[in-house]
Amino acid sequence: MRIPIVVPSVQSKPFDVVTVGLNSLDLVAVVDAFPASNTKQRLASFQHLPGGQMATAAAVCARLGWRARYIGSFGDDDLARAGRESLVAEGVDVDAAWNVPGATSQFAVVIVDSRTGERTVLWNRHVGLAMRAEQIDPAAASSGRMLIVDCHETAAAIAAARHARAAGIPTVVDIERVRDGVPDLLRLIDVVIAAEAFPAALTGYGDPGRALAAIASEYHSPIVAVTLGEEGSLALCAGREIRTPAFAVTCVDSTGAGDAFHGGFVAACLRDPETSVEDAMRYANAVAALNCRALGARGGMPTAVEVDALLMAGARA
Repeated sequence: MRIPIVVPSVQSKPFDVVTVGLNSLDLVAVVDAFPASNTKQRLASFQHLPGGQMATAAAVCARLGWRARYIGSFGDDDLARAGRESLVAEGVDVDAAWNVPGATSQFAVVIVDSRTGERTVLWNRHVGLAMRAEQIDPAAASSGRMLIVDCHETAAAIAAARHARAAGIPTVVDIERVRDGVPDLLRLIDVVIAAEAFPAALTGYGDPGRALAAIASEYHSPIVAVTLGEEGSLALCAGREIRTPAFAVTCVDSTGAGDAFHGGFVAACLRDPETSVEDAMRYANAVAALNCRALGARGGMPTAVEVDALLMAGARA
């Protein structure tokens, strides 16, 4: 089934993908066993690593060879400098991002269980980092061939999606929680890719397929999908369910896998605007799996060559 969105030509825009939303610096603590309450234990390792949903999605797209721009708010501290530098080093444009005087940058304490790669995230976001709709420049939001937004600050995401829609740019959302404004945001989205718990939380239906059908019916998004961790993903397009298994890799840290999935999906659409939904979902699953090979939200980000190699290996298996 051909993907039901129209991607503008490469010559029409200065960027291939624009992302709008969160950036973060992650304080990653690796433990040999998840700590019990009211105990002490030694860390296996500890690192400061860049993360954040939309910053990571932009970095993933850049690593895969696409022209990426990130729009969002940084503080004015050392974490902000590190965050900006991490994106610039990947070739991501940050000229449309801004710093907030007096604000600490968003950060998270990520506890990774070395036995499984599963993680627990404790995060903090300074109130001054909140993005307002009027801060989203229409020209910047519509400067790419595709737009990805998250759902943390829905007013800003709505503004960006509205600008993109007006310019004929396909919109994708990384959505994980029901917040004020989410229904208005979803009405502006072409591709909804949700975290596992979101469809049930929004619709009340525990069955993922039924929940996706309810979202598609209410919001008229051509593609509605949910990521399912080790179970891969489930998408709904034109009334047809598409189940895509996950790729088997040695998981060091699952942080950022969902962010990488969104970047991978957009990259699949960019590299072949005539691609099928099935192939786009496989590509996204491969990118997400490879992203889990190393510590941190961006530690395992693959190149396009690595993704193609995993897809070929999976085709031969």
